[in-house]
Amino acid sequence: MINENFVFVGVALQAIGGAGYFLDTLKGRVKPNKVSWFLWMLAPLIAFSAMISQGVGVLALTTFISGFVPLLVFIASFFNKNSSWVLSKFDFVCGSLSLLGLALWLITKVGNIAIFFSIFADGLASIPTIVKSYKEPETESDLVYLMAVINSGIALLTINIWKFENYGFPLYLFILDILLVVLIRFKLGKFISNFRK
Repeated sequence: MINENFVFVGVALQAIGGAGYFLDTLKGRVKPNKVSWFLWMLAPLIAFSAMISQGVGVLALTTFISGFVPLLVFIASFFNKNSSWVLSKFDFVCGSLSLLGLALWLITKVGNIAIFFSIFADGLASIPTIVKSYKEPETESDLVYLMAVINSGIALLTINIWKFENYGFPLYLFILDILLVVLIRFKLGKFISNFRK
């Protein structure tokens, strides 16, 4: 276990990665999926609120920045003509699950319920970007996801009490962001397509 103040380093690194993605979005270098980024903003901010209510402390900042960066990217995506905004039944399910998590948390006052539903909804919201990163890695930048891996990794290393409210969201983010970095950096979809030919 490392000192919990290292969380601030991880948050700063993810903010730097997020600023790069934000600028790449404004300049049209990347094509963020608006649905994914909106739900990536909503679910972590719900989980952050639940973590605060559970008394998680400074570790919750890892989850906060994981929602704040997508908020900025979501806003920037409206200035990028290449961003997609297609609402499907699937998108409504993801958004509904996020709101359900918040409602259940407000009703039951059980923060872990909100964290669980936020992870589930965030995971569903990730599918469009995972597919896009597999098929069209050139439309993404892996820096924001790499910084998120480092941030969530640092958060996991600071945990001294392994309870779900402490590790649930950071562990989920660590796994998701590793997957996205690998798909984008190594262009696995292109590699597999070429390998099959």
